[in-house]
Amino acid sequence: MAQYEAVIGLEVHAQLTTNTKLFCACATRFGDEPNTNVCPVCAGMPGVLPVMNERALEYACKMAMAIEAMVNLKSIFARKNYFYPDLPKAYQISQYEQPLCERGRVEIEAGGERKVIGVTRIHMEEDAGKNIHSAVENRSFVDLNRCGVPLIEIVSEPDLRSSEEAVAYLKELRAILVYLGICDGNMEEGSFRCDANVSVRLKGETAFGVRTEIKNVNSFRNVQRAIDYEISRHIDCIEDGESIVQETRLFDANKGVTQSMRGKEEAHDYRYFPDPDLLPVLVDEVVLDRWRSELPELPKAKRERFMAQYGLGASDAALLTAERDLADYFEAAAATYPEPKKIANWMLSELLRELKDCDQSLKGCKLTPRHLAKLVKLVESGAISGKIGKQIFGDLVTGGADPETYVAEKGLVQISDSGELDAVVDAVIAENPKEAERFRGGETKLTGFFVGQIMKKTKGQANPKLVNELLAAKLGKS
Repeated sequence: MAQYEAVIGLEVHAQLTTNTKLFCACATRFGDEPNTNVCPVCAGMPGVLPVMNERALEYACKMAMAIEAMVNLKSIFARKNYFYPDLPKAYQISQYEQPLCERGRVEIEAGGERKVIGVTRIHMEEDAGKNIHSAVENRSFVDLNRCGVPLIEIVSEPDLRSSEEAVAYLKELRAILVYLGICDGNMEEGSFRCDANVSVRLKGETAFGVRTEIKNVNSFRNVQRAIDYEISRHIDCIEDGESIVQETRLFDANKGVTQSMRGKEEAHDYRYFPDPDLLPVLVDEVVLDRWRSELPELPKAKRERFMAQYGLGASDAALLTAERDLADYFEAAAATYPEPKKIANWMLSELLRELKDCDQSLKGCKLTPRHLAKLVKLVESGAISGKIGKQIFGDLVTGGADPETYVAEKGLVQISDSGELDAVVDAVIAENPKEAERFRGGETKLTGFFVGQIMKKTKGQANPKLVNELLAAKLGKS
């Protein structure tokens, strides 16, 4: 309702793309056979000692610098104590009182407005394993492959006021992580996941309402649905005079509702204390400067450059820079055929549609940027029609043929010879005298009919512009 506002904070877990785990040399590959990437360290055997992965530290610091957060030169690993079957040590190595990074900012655009979302902290921690429940066997299993996989947790300030803002923030965070090359951003595989803290209060109030946490939502769409449902549920509770329980809830994507999972823990429930097996993490300013110099052009800067350099609109620039691979593909194609707006149009319509229809990623696309540029040039030069270009697009994406060679071999070159088309136009007019008379009587909307008949006779190869000119000249005669 209009008198209420939502207060939302997000905790994002991003799996770092290191080859090995945070405190041991086990592989981090997704999809391996259960319990094959496990050693005494990540299995929590007595007497073992963890050793921090330096690459994970580098990646965490680069993310901090990308969002203008302060990197603490000294941070401490702590033990977060709780018991669960997928946590063999009965504690998770994380950071608490002295995290690696603090006070960052992420700029988003939602509802046509720009807004800066504060980031409270970024800290490193290890992932837990995975419980697998089999209803058929009526048994539960534990896979410890993920135990010890390196994560960074990015905790926002409670600055978000709608599910739309939450999704915009998540998309921006994910884009930054992927641009940096430190996380693959795969939500389905759990390498980018989100917990949402939601509360509601009357507009104008400064005190926070009772919050609930929604755990591990696995898509942007479901994040939006879950938050919207939870906001409505809170408002209904308030309106009905019911108390809101501080708890952790799960989102049922099939039913579109959240359901109670357990009471919400507070920090003291985890009995944090510094891990005695790990030294403090010390970061040198010289090393930080080197890592800072290695940062790539980030999504926000690339969006702004695409608008300035290529004359693209804000919406097109945002879509093209959402994924680093897509942005690189666009620039490579535009370098081959310097008509960036036309390249962008074909990418955002035909290319993305084709990839979606084929359930294919850009990495698996056989249509190279150079070949896309050739195809656009063929259409723009009039060698083939736009219709033909769209018809052959799927074959080019899956087959990878050179568009010029493909068009020549298939006999698809557009007919732009006025003498050849003149005879076809005359034939179509002669075959449709009634329609020709109606056109001369003022029914100019019949142009489409005549163009269609001509295209049919020429198998879509007639130059549309020339056809229209010939029709206008011939049907304009009395």
